Amino acid sequence: MLYDVIVIGGGPGGYAASIRASQLGGKVALIEAAEIGGTCVNRGCISSNVWLHAADLLKNIKNAGEFGIKASVEALDLGAIVSRKTGVANDIRMGMEGLLGNNGVKVTTGRAILTGPREVRVDNRTLEAKAIILATGSVLNIPTVPGIEEAALTTDQVFDMTEPPASVLVWGSAGPIEVEMASLLNTFGCKVYLITESRRILPMEDGDTSQRITQALREQGVEILQRYSLKAVQKSDQGYDCSLEGPEARTLSVQRVLVSARKPNTARLGLEQTGVSQGEDGSIQINNKLETTTKGIYAIGDAVGGWMLSHAASSMAVVAAENAMGNGKTYPDHLIPRGIWSTPQVGSVGLSEEAAEDQDMDVEVGDFPYSINGLAMARGEMAGAVKVVTDARYGAILGVHIVGSNATELVGEAVLAMQLEATVNELANSIRVHPTFSESVVDAARDARNWALYLPKR
Repeated sequence: MLYDVIVIGGGPGGYAASIRASQLGGKVALIEAAEIGGTCVNRGCISSNVWLHAADLLKNIKNAGEFGIKASVEALDLGAIVSRKTGVANDIRMGMEGLLGNNGVKVTTGRAILTGPREVRVDNRTLEAKAIILATGSVLNIPTVPGIEEAALTTDQVFDMTEPPASVLVWGSAGPIEVEMASLLNTFGCKVYLITESRRILPMEDGDTSQRITQALREQGVEILQRYSLKAVQKSDQGYDCSLEGPEARTLSVQRVLVSARKPNTARLGLEQTGVSQGEDGSIQINNKLETTTKGIYAIGDAVGGWMLSHAASSMAVVAAENAMGNGKTYPDHLIPRGIWSTPQVGSVGLSEEAAEDQDMDVEVGDFPYSINGLAMARGEMAGAVKVVTDARYGAILGVHIVGSNATELVGEAVLAMQLEATVNELANSIRVHPTFSESVVDAARDARNWALYLPKR
């Protein structure tokens, strides 16, 4: 059977690509080896946000005395959190399956193997298409450290735990997943060590963002060790002894080692039969139209590496589907926002100050701390700040970096401002409701132009 588009992978990217291609009149087949919804719905961002919201509720109860509310936590029923996580994922997955059917997408369960640039084999059947979209997502990437496999605690296991371990070493790049897991486990009473070979956590984010989150985590009790590598893990009476190498040799005794790194899920896909080029990590190489090195084959989401964000996959899906159906859209990857649901949250988009300077740009920066935002003060949520990075000559907004309450929501208006090519002057002269956290975005833009109303003169 000949389809207009075959989509391989039923996560947020594959799901969105299938529906968009169908909306454009295409005959579409979606092939998924496991469950519709992919990592995000079933084992990733939805699961983590159920758990992280529970963590926020726990913190709010403990801090309620500051607002005259005397409350105590009688018990923690982590099984109830697991049940809610599973229920929410089931509801979302059922909704996705219903919408795929409503849009006439043919869903096939099975492992897809490319047998040519226009052919896909599923079990014993061969499907043909005018275009193929690869949305195969990512898989866990356990590092090659002696002894780590026995000690490893995965995010899947965290989201199904009914009792937290007493202590955990969180090992990896100290990126968004590691920071979220450190924040989550710490809130539920686990002693957390966050270890990274980098000189700072969140190495891909702005330096000020890294510093603010580092300070917040340390104040909450997380021990952070930078420029350390994990060399070996050995079973002990109390759990596992972890040998670290860095500024000085150290050994940490913990119950488990959390492993959360991921890599593109492109093995055994048959890419060698198509001429599609890949990076050393298995990531699929694409151009700015999301097309691979083989005409008619597109790739989106985690399969292409990079930030590995579900909303990036969904937005890429629209562009890839439209291009597969004959359009020539370019994907604006500079507008991909990033979100981290730690305490406090992180929301960012665009270039960091360091990245802009590395590109020899002349930049101006504006900062506005949450500590003098009226709503933040009223709520007792004063940790964080908004930072705006701009082009000094023309006032173009190059990046916005938010640490603080509701940062993952606030960054949306920064994305829109950049998408509409608003200047920092236009952002500085816009109006927000008072009191809101969003006022800080405007105040940071004013600071970038050196006329902040609520900061001392520079």
